[in-house]
Amino acid sequence: MDAAMAEPSSEITDQLRQWSRGMYTTEAATELLIRAHRGVFASIERPWVKPTDHAYWIDFPAVTEHLSAHSGGEQRLLRIAASIGSNEAPPVRLGEVLGGLDRPTLRLVLAGVAHAGGSHQHSSLVIDRNGRATITRQPSLFMWDGEARRPGRSGWQPQVIAPGQ
Repeated sequence: MDAAMAEPSSEITDQLRQWSRGMYTTEAATELLIRAHRGVFASIERPWVKPTDHAYWIDFPAVTEHLSAHSGGEQRLLRIAASIGSNEAPPVRLGEVLGGLDRPTLRLVLAGVAHAGGSHQHSSLVIDRNGRATITRQPSLFMWDGEARRPGRSGWQPQVIAPGQ
């Protein structure tokens, strides 16, 4: 990792998160770049972080054009993020890249894949013994570091969504 590359400010990461909001794959890929290696891959000095008049966005296909200066593990992470973030980026063969990730990076990738798949928004229909149906929101299959689980027997408690909510 380039030690001279600055960490992004919270203002920049907030702008990137705002830009990505609404599409799970873009949100997940953006979070991977923000959360990995103290955020250096979301720095405005990166050639794939592009300015607009009022904010910044990430050109995910451009990520794969700038891999040579990075370690093997960083290249794997960047390729995964680019592939999740854009259909225009080269696809990644997970079997070739996952084994080369260190544990913290693998944890981020697992959370990113769960988010990209929308698992943080899944809900299920539960019918009780009396035949009453309720919809419960399920937790993400794999949480981003720092996200709290709701307390319950298995470490989380599904959120019940009342009709009309």
